[in-house]
Amino acid sequence: MFGYEFYVDPSRCIGCQSCINACAECETHRGTPMIHVDFLDRTNTIATVPFVCMHCEDPTCAKVCPADAIKKTEDGVVQSSLKPRCIACSNCVLACPFGIPKMMTELEQMMKCDMCYDRTSEGKRPMCATVCPSQALAYVPREQIERLRREKPTNTFFFGKQKVTTKVFMMIPPEQDALSVDVVDYMWEEKA
Repeated sequence: MFGYEFYVDPSRCIGCQSCINACAECETHRGTPMIHVDFLDRTNTIATVPFVCMHCEDPTCAKVCPADAIKKTEDGVVQSSLKPRCIACSNCVLACPFGIPKMMTELEQMMKCDMCYDRTSEGKRPMCATVCPSQALAYVPREQIERLRREKPTNTFFFGKQKVTTKVFMMIPPEQDALSVDVVDYMWEEKA
């Protein structure tokens, strides 16, 4: 599917969890979903957002792997760890700025969203994007997103001073160019 890109639009997520069930059906995940849905701001809203691997251009998870078990394909998809190499150290879990990799202790292996590589490498859409009723997850050409959405796609994120560029795009308000994710913005404040 040349020209197709993956988009996440938190404003469209309805919390139905169809993506989770579809992800579990992906053959490479062995029945375990590699996507999860969480609350944006649990104290103030019931709004949810799906979390998928953002497939960083310079993946921190791969850089911190002492066993060189995490590989990025030529088309930019960061894979789950290679089972024969993974030593289950959890460095990747701790290093990912998006909090995506999961250590599957029963398998002694890190697994994460690989954009349904078994499907996308054959020209099919990722499972989650095929079932999302609100199109919070979309795998479509960029022209379609730009034509149908008022939000703007970005693949540039800032974690403090660290700039992370990704293969997956997040839909943000049109007046923004990047998304700043500072942990201080999400810390509890004691009210006097």
